[in-house]
Amino acid sequence: MNEGRVTGRDRVDAMIEAWRAELPEAATTQLEIVKRVGRLKARIETVTQAVLAGYGLTYAEFDVLATLRRAGRPYRVKPSTLATRLMLTTGGTSNILQRLLAAGLVEREPDPSDGRSSWVRLTPQGVERAEELSLATTEAHKDLFADVPEETARALADVLRDVLLALGDRPDDTPCRRARPT
Repeated sequence: MNEGRVTGRDRVDAMIEAWRAELPEAATTQLEIVKRVGRLKARIETVTQAVLAGYGLTYAEFDVLATLRRAGRPYRVKPSTLATRLMLTTGGTSNILQRLLAAGLVEREPDPSDGRSSWVRLTPQGVERAEELSLATTEAHKDLFADVPEETARALADVLRDVLLALGDRPDDTPCRRARPT
């Protein structure tokens, strides 16, 4: 037995068992993955939203602040690039930016090299709030995963990366290649 591994049955095991009895073709590994990832996503969203609610922000607003903060100094990005990174429509991004502008967390500045374009930049208050929220959500996630052994968490992160790469998920500028056996 793997030391540090949590064992037992979860809700998905019970569901798969029921499918095996009723419709065995539906009791697939893929269904187990979908259900477990969905349950994990719901748990993560619950703790994340609890933190953000304390600041009066939505997840989408936090995502904009975090994306701008990750961009590094001067913490600015073109609105179209921001929409792409957030996987949102430009209209949806614009609505979020309006709320953050009104809160004084971001500002727009013209692009001197292109009169039709602008930059979105964190204000000093926005930088502070992005850092505060990033650290607060990190702590909430650490608390959520506190009972998961570190080696299990690391293995999960690596396996999820492998799955996402196999499905073609990658940064826009990075080719996706299958690892070749050595």
